[in-house]
Amino acid sequence: MAISNSERIGKGLELLRNGLIPFVEQELGAVYGEDWKEKIKQTVPKKEAEDKIDEGISKWDIHLVLGIIWNNWNQVFKNTLGKAERSYVSELRDVRNRWAHQNALTYDDTYRALDSMARLLRSVSAKEAEEVEKMAQETMRVRFAEQARQEVRKKTVVAIEGSPAAGLKPWREIVTPHPDVASGRYYQAEFAADLEQVRAGKASGEYGKPKEFFRRTFLTIGLTDLLKEALLRLTNKGGSPVVELQTNFGGGKTHSMLALYHLFSDVQANELAGVEEILDATGIVTAPKVYRAALVGTALNPGQPHEEKKGIEIRTLWGELAWQLGGSEGYALVAGNDENGTSPGSQVLSDLLFARPMERPGFLGGASTPT
Repeated sequence: MAISNSERIGKGLELLRNGLIPFVEQELGAVYGEDWKEKIKQTVPKKEAEDKIDEGISKWDIHLVLGIIWNNWNQVFKNTLGKAERSYVSELRDVRNRWAHQNALTYDDTYRALDSMARLLRSVSAKEAEEVEKMAQETMRVRFAEQARQEVRKKTVVAIEGSPAAGLKPWREIVTPHPDVASGRYYQAEFAADLEQVRAGKASGEYGKPKEFFRRTFLTIGLTDLLKEALLRLTNKGGSPVVELQTNFGGGKTHSMLALYHLFSDVQANELAGVEEILDATGIVTAPKVYRAALVGTALNPGQPHEEKKGIEIRTLWGELAWQLGGSEGYALVAGNDENGTSPGSQVLSDLLFARPMERPGFLGGASTPT
């Protein structure tokens, strides 16, 4: 688990205290003799002398230890330590104060403090020096890793803001906008796929004309697989009998149904861009003759009948399906159910879907109803 710089400093100060105490006790005893505790009480604030020194050296904190070394430098510690070590003591007293007051400590501050601790510990031959050195190196490793992440983020931001990496040109210098977009005559609604508009013959060329639709459509792996399944199913070579499209909003459900709708249009499949490769992959020479029906939930009003032909009012999905597939003759098969709002039986549906051609025979597809 990652630790903060404050935690690193706190652990380092504890190791520093443990490594310095034996040395401090040895040097004070060597110079001041057995009554060294009474001697050092005169060199530290009275409160610390009363509360901590008499409790025993094992109770001393790093603040007291560094203060004793500093205040008894000339009398005791300059005999074994040099000017560099005195500088470390001064620096680490300041580090301890900053840490105790919860001041912000950067990676550089932390590394510098741990390195000074390790150097002071080595000067007194304390075994804790090795562990503190490892902490210092780990801090530097984390610092470099953080710098690398920042550089990656900077490059990402630069690329997003329009300065492409690796010498690539901006897309706007390569892609030519559609004339409607470039001239300001673009209307988003004209480019929204609408299955009902296509079925009714009211859609713009981009969606309503099979050749133009496939010319402008990139056949993704998923869309290619869908078209393959339909071809295999309708030529009795396998394929799924039911396809359920499950994508997020804007994931291409309507576009997929339009691709199926146009694949089995009056235009030969091998004349549609990208479809010839699908035919080759399935071993099918050409798409079979198929009749289509499309039920779009948002275009149908179940509460209000609509008239398709004089004397024929369609009220239900069954009536709409029968009318699209067989005209008035197909509708006659479900007329009673449509008027009563009841579901037709399986035999009626079988006659509707698989009987001999009627006025507008055949069937492909399912329902496009919003959820």
